[in-house]
Amino acid sequence: MSDNDGKKTLGLRGGARPGNVKQSFSHGRTKNVVVETKRKRVVVPKPGAGKPGGGATPSGDPSRRPAGISDAEMARRMKALQAAKAREAEEAAAREAAEKAREEERARRRAEQEAKEREQREAEERARQKAEEEERKRKEAEEAAKRAAAAPAPEEPKAARAPASKPAPAATPRKQDREREQRGRGKGRDDNRRSGKLTLGQATGGEGNRQRSMASMKRKQERARQKAMGGPVEREKVIRDVQLPEAIVVSELANRMAERVADVVKSLMQMGMMVTQNQTIDADTAELIIEEFGHKVTRVSDSDVEDVIKEVEDKEEDLQPRPPVITIMGHVDHGKTSLLDAIRDARVVAGEAGGITQHIGAYQVKTDGGTTLTFLDTPGHAAFTSMRSRGAQVTDIVVLVVAADDAVMPQTIEAINHAKAAGVPMIVAINKVDKPDANPDKVRTDLLQHEVIVEKMSGEVQDVEVSAITGQGLDELLEAIALQAEILELKANPDRAAQGAVIEAQLDVGRGPVATVLVQNGTLHQGDIFVVGEQYGKVRALINDKGERVKEAGPSVPVEVLGLNGTPEAGDVLNVTETEAQAREIAAYREQAAKDKRAAAGAATTLEQLMQKAKEDENVTELPILMKADVQGSAEAIVQAMEKIGNDEVRVRVLHSGVGAITETDVGLAEASGAPIFGFNVRANASARNTANQKGVEIRYYSVIYDLVDDVKAAASGLLSAEIREKFIGYAEIREVFKVTGVGKVAGCLVTEGVARRSAGVRLLRDNVVIHEGTLKTLKRFKDEVAEVQSGQECGMAFENYDDIRQGDVIEIFEREEVTRTLD
Repeated sequence: MSDNDGKKTLGLRGGARPGNVKQSFSHGRTKNVVVETKRKRVVVPKPGAGKPGGGATPSGDPSRRPAGISDAEMARRMKALQAAKAREAEEAAAREAAEKAREEERARRRAEQEAKEREQREAEERARQKAEEEERKRKEAEEAAKRAAAAPAPEEPKAARAPASKPAPAATPRKQDREREQRGRGKGRDDNRRSGKLTLGQATGGEGNRQRSMASMKRKQERARQKAMGGPVEREKVIRDVQLPEAIVVSELANRMAERVADVVKSLMQMGMMVTQNQTIDADTAELIIEEFGHKVTRVSDSDVEDVIKEVEDKEEDLQPRPPVITIMGHVDHGKTSLLDAIRDARVVAGEAGGITQHIGAYQVKTDGGTTLTFLDTPGHAAFTSMRSRGAQVTDIVVLVVAADDAVMPQTIEAINHAKAAGVPMIVAINKVDKPDANPDKVRTDLLQHEVIVEKMSGEVQDVEVSAITGQGLDELLEAIALQAEILELKANPDRAAQGAVIEAQLDVGRGPVATVLVQNGTLHQGDIFVVGEQYGKVRALINDKGERVKEAGPSVPVEVLGLNGTPEAGDVLNVTETEAQAREIAAYREQAAKDKRAAAGAATTLEQLMQKAKEDENVTELPILMKADVQGSAEAIVQAMEKIGNDEVRVRVLHSGVGAITETDVGLAEASGAPIFGFNVRANASARNTANQKGVEIRYYSVIYDLVDDVKAAASGLLSAEIREKFIGYAEIREVFKVTGVGKVAGCLVTEGVARRSAGVRLLRDNVVIHEGTLKTLKRFKDEVAEVQSGQECGMAFENYDDIRQGDVIEIFEREEVTRTLD
């Protein structure tokens, strides 16, 4: 019989977890322990089971332990058993400690709650006792006054005064009142007994853990004191200054006055206005309501939200020198960008499409003398007028680049006008002097016609002969700029909220809306909240002209700003605000104002204007287009160029213009409007291309503005109706009129000039006045029908559906031809 036979196991059967220890005992005297592990169930001898005195030896008795178990295995199992028991003891101790901590926490909370309730009861009791004491003193004072008023004269005996000096009977009613009040409080406690189950909020001090504030307790005590003294319980009226905009919602008006909405609605109904709390009323009505409730009115406008942007007058001691901002301006292809490349030792012109600048570039250059200069490079094409205007507005010095071999051109004159309008000094850079046909003196002479007198012509405007190719005169140009900047004494305060101008803006695929900002005053830091035009945002990153990330940008520093919620317009002013709520409110106001302005500009206010506008639209043929560009400035310039194309019969209508890639939404709009899509330095994404192919929408890509404008002009010219021109080919004089049976009156004529043709149009002139215009029914030479009759020959003519011809009338013969028209 084996050692495991006939054992009875105590504990759960079949469901023992690995590591559980169960006690078991056999029919013999050997007492063992059963240990269940994940893999097998083993029997470990109980310590002391091997010898009569206990303390089994490591070897043990082979007959009293399971077969195949060595001493080392037996010792290991005993150690595992002891470790399991130790863990069980530790877990039990931890559970007891946690339970004890929870009990202590509950006891502490109960004690705090009881102390809080006790303090509240004591405060109420003190308030009640104080009120009773004041009431008692008041009544005693009243009784004393009554006794003094009813007291007899001094000569009366004491017996007559004795009853009036005893206030004992008055104490009895007060005692009865206190007893009645105590009984009422006791009854109230019985009525307010908890019904239902106890909630956590009730157990911890009221519903939702809300307790009365100290101000509420004071108001309650004041009301109790007023009530106890018998006086009227009135709340002191608080007169408020109510800010009143041009229109306000009824509920908002009540909130600003701190009055009940129902009271405000009731007052409006009494005035004859049946409104609800969600309706809007005008400022005049709201002012009457505010005055009726006893408050003061402060009229404000929607534009007052911009008052947070304060114009700070900088103190003289806070101003510090700043680098000058120089704008390079001039006609297209006169070498502006090449000259700037030579100054900053870069190769920007190589990356320009068609060799012309399409948008404003901003760069900083440090000269050999250590002077820092900020350059703005503006486009020279005629379409970029507004961009040149913006460049002149934000600049300190204008460098007018004129090619020595081309002299003054239209965009040169325009740049001169922009510089004069901005009131900034000008430096003339005569470029391309290295060419054989260069004539700098002709440039100086042509500038005299536009009131620009250079120093060599005894004027005040500095002029420098330069060459962007050879580098000639670059040092002299930088010296002239530095001298002019020193004369201007340019200063700014870097220790204030930043203010700047948007030079350019674009929608980058990976970075979102990006604006190139020239900081004009203050310092723009990373993390600043700002508003720019109709957009707002928080500065997420600042990138300088070299593509490096910077933490801040001071005055006259151009940086790319990331973190806008939309693409601003080029030329918008950037202002830093204190909070995001202010920036959002200002941007929303500006957006609404711009929307109202656009609606007002294109709206017909009367029925006659509406009918006139509809009639004009019927007579005008429109060419609708959609346009997407890479930057905001280019989009603006192209839209302005499109608006100039057309005449009274044909015009170009830009349905939508934007910044960024051509999307599927643009294709859908183009299909609905029957318009082509023009992409300027942008491309359509894959889904937009597939949709355009399916729906037959034409997408054209351009990188040079010349080509775009020329193609749109050609397309608009195709919508023009052909011009009908009349060409006079001959004259004939009627010598005799004959009546022919079946034909009517026939004129016997002599062709006096040119030729008479059967297919041509004719007019009948009588005393040089046109009395009929039509066609010939017949043209005969003798008895034969002929196609034409030459000058000096006689012929017979009959008019179609007209017989009123007389001798001496003149017949004018002419032909009509169609001439294809084009837009200039």
